[in-house]
Amino acid sequence: MSEQKKHYSGSCHCGAVKFAFDGDLGAMGDCNCSRCRRLGWVMQAVPAQEFTLLSGADKLTTYRFNTETIEHLFCSACGIESFARGTGPDGAGAVMVNVNCLDEPPPIDRTAIHHWDGRSW
Repeated sequence: MSEQKKHYSGSCHCGAVKFAFDGDLGAMGDCNCSRCRRLGWVMQAVPAQEFTLLSGADKLTTYRFNTETIEHLFCSACGIESFARGTGPDGAGAVMVNVNCLDEPPPIDRTAIHHWDGRSW
């Protein structure tokens, strides 16, 4: 499910938090942890240096749970988590983007994306 690198933009529901990144959506996935399962979002990892928060830093509220290593960020106005920040397995900063929050989300075949077993962490 690999695609060519391109520019993407997105936002929370009310538009207060806006972001953009350059990348591809070839490694989309979902997770079965207690939080992700309830949210139902589709994730795409983006290197931190490719991600830009365009607006809404003052609207972001942080939530951490379990190992508290992931900074789940959601809009304090509408409650949508359009991205989260953390560190990848290689130690580099990473942003996990909620693909459903993209301005032009691609069609998503949930049978073809990667499924993480976050429940077992």
